[in-house]
Amino acid sequence: MKNIFLIGGSHGIGRSIAKTLSQEYQVTVASRTNDGLEGLSVTHLPFDVLTDDLELSKLPEEIHGFAYCPGSINLKPFKMLSLETFHEDMQLNFFSMVKIVKLIMPRMAEGASMVFFSTVAVGSGMPFHTSVAAAKGAIEGFAKALAAEYAPKIRINTIAPSLVDTPLAKRLLSNDRKREMMSERHPLKRVGEAGDIANIAVFLLSDKSTWMTGQVVGVDGGISTLNIN
Repeated sequence: MKNIFLIGGSHGIGRSIAKTLSQEYQVTVASRTNDGLEGLSVTHLPFDVLTDDLELSKLPEEIHGFAYCPGSINLKPFKMLSLETFHEDMQLNFFSMVKIVKLIMPRMAEGASMVFFSTVAVGSGMPFHTSVAAAKGAIEGFAKALAAEYAPKIRINTIAPSLVDTPLAKRLLSNDRKREMMSERHPLKRVGEAGDIANIAVFLLSDKSTWMTGQVVGVDGGISTLNIN
């Protein structure tokens, strides 16, 4: 049975990915807490990407799929964002990811797949997204370069969602009025669900996507390409 390794998988999109994959693969989830993983057939490793060192001895000798799920949403006017916030967003979204990838790369199997997460705001300029778009933009550039370097052995793709109803986006969807406004912005007239993104991640981690690498896949309700308002 193939081994899948997830960083962050106890909430939101990560949990949805872990739940689906655990039905077919051996799944290891490294996250700060195992809350939300109850009842799932996964191996949990307590791990904080910002403070902990990953213990390779606790991982499978061969990894067939990897996804890095931690992220942030700091949506504020540029003048209200401190330089420290830019550093923090880059550290969580990008540098911590690179650290993990560098560590596990020798264990990635022939034909393995890696999935990273960006945001629709990288390809479509959006106000108040300067910090998160900068961090996620770094991920997109890194992923494409890495995909070129490791082809054909390892496939590397990035998912760029729009707003998704997860604990991370709780503040943006805290009442019916906000949810309605956010839904109306999208051509498909709703915000995303964790499963919408997880379904694409599972596809990219599976053998059904073996002719895809170096791609940024928009899963965004059409907001990045359609203007119907």
